[in-house]
Amino acid sequence: MARAFLLVMDSVGVGGAADADAFGDVGADTVGHIAAECAAGRADVAGGRSGPLRIPNMSRLGLGRAAEASTGQHPAGVPRIEAPEAVWGYASEVSKGKDTQSGHWELAGLPVPFAWGYFPETVPAVPDSIIAPLVEEAGLPGVLGNHHASGTGIIEELGEEHIRTGKPILYTSADSVLQICAHEEHFGLQRLYDVCEIARVLCDPLNIGRVIARPFTGETAATFERTLNRHDYAIPPPSDTLLDVAVAAGRRVFGVGKIADIFVGRGVTDKLRAANNPAQIEATLKAAAMAGEGDLVFTNFIDFDQIYGHRRDIAGYAACLEEFDRRLPELEALLRPGDLVVLTADHGNDPAFRGSDHTRENIPLMLFGPGIEGRYAGHRSSYTDVAQTIARHLGLPEMPHGTSIL
Repeated sequence: MARAFLLVMDSVGVGGAADADAFGDVGADTVGHIAAECAAGRADVAGGRSGPLRIPNMSRLGLGRAAEASTGQHPAGVPRIEAPEAVWGYASEVSKGKDTQSGHWELAGLPVPFAWGYFPETVPAVPDSIIAPLVEEAGLPGVLGNHHASGTGIIEELGEEHIRTGKPILYTSADSVLQICAHEEHFGLQRLYDVCEIARVLCDPLNIGRVIARPFTGETAATFERTLNRHDYAIPPPSDTLLDVAVAAGRRVFGVGKIADIFVGRGVTDKLRAANNPAQIEATLKAAAMAGEGDLVFTNFIDFDQIYGHRRDIAGYAACLEEFDRRLPELEALLRPGDLVVLTADHGNDPAFRGSDHTRENIPLMLFGPGIEGRYAGHRSSYTDVAQTIARHLGLPEMPHGTSIL
């Protein structure tokens, strides 16, 4: 019995989803478009990254080949590796959303069997059936925003008015989410959490996947910054996931980053809070040092999506990929004989695409560890193959969905 690591590069899609037209995402290709912009010299940053996308470690593990298999075109400027070291391929999502919860639940063996509720692209977006009781129960003077928006943009636009009036800022997106922003000091962090807990209950009848607390600091539009104290209030999974199965078998499950939030704490024995990629890498290395035989380490690396994808920052996304790639060998050095790492994603968020929302894309699969020989794993028709693979590797009961890749 060995250990397993499920590492999710949030939004690092490889294009080509067959049902992208149903989501308005035909042509989206996160890795492919970033590579193309880098190769063309349009993602250079003065004093920072420049030239082609440099991801030698993920390339040797098969990321470029996975992107090629998904789209028919190898990422521009990324060397093509004939025989990647990992078991590599790509997978399509069967769940009906292109959001964080749907992707992670399906990776953990639970395809989302229902359609999430969404707020319309109207002003206001959130109906008065939620706003009125929220204002009353939370003792608010009112709310600001209440429309589809970029998180950083709406804070810059309404942050000063929020401080002046005491009204929290609400916004949503194409995801099943209600985000509530408030100043950590002027409004109070705990008060923001309390407001979000009330909103979570009010959003349940509409099947809204997550209510997210988005605290920030600063005194002016030019100095506002979101802090690391984000907290997600999610609907719990409707049935057991790989995490629950592992815990029931007496294993430790290390949830790094926002994993515990995504699964509402279910099936997570050890929560390692970490707010950005560097911290999440450090926490993953810490978990690797603590994990014993049969344990699972599950990490979400958030920066790709939160900082660069949603903000359509191509150069920043490229630099983030390169920095993550440079640190992969640190984890590889901690692997023991029999360990399995699954490096993948949960959806796309093409920074070269229109809008600022997630994109319906296939995800890359790279399975590696000591003694695992590289080969092509093909196109997997569901993310649940990942959970089935890990369950088999850890000697856990067979999952209801999916086919093992190994």
